[in-house]
Amino acid sequence: MRAVVQRVSSGKVTVEEETIGSIGTGVVVFLGVGQGDTRTDVLYLAEKIAMLRIFADEQGKMNRSLLDINGQALVVSQFTLYGDVRNGRRPYFGEAASGEMANELYEEFVAAMSDLGVEVATGQFQASMVVSLDNEGPVTILLDSKKNF
Repeated sequence: MRAVVQRVSSGKVTVEEETIGSIGTGVVVFLGVGQGDTRTDVLYLAEKIAMLRIFADEQGKMNRSLLDINGQALVVSQFTLYGDVRNGRRPYFGEAASGEMANELYEEFVAAMSDLGVEVATGQFQASMVVSLDNEGPVTILLDSKKNF
């Protein structure tokens, strides 16, 4: 399972010109599910993201987590995180999980974040979405549950 995490002051996702999810201060999480991912991957990434110390403390150091600041998360499914472009110019998505499996683990991830105490907004699985965000810092973190990077 892979995630791109961006620290934001706000974020929203729109489908067919209707805002379906929005947050204030927190993180936007682009989440990709790979073949072979399990609940273990879900729980690892949910806890890692909720506890990432990427928010400033009183001295301006990145010492506070999403939980520490009562921040929100906007979680958007993004199978393209498994796009392989090592050969040629067109991405190959053979490592991405099937739609059914990806949706199941995406929903589990959203629930796991919520269970940790994070207020979560979402995109719409398999929809064409417009995601808008105000990245603070900028801070962008790449995570992989298999620790490939």
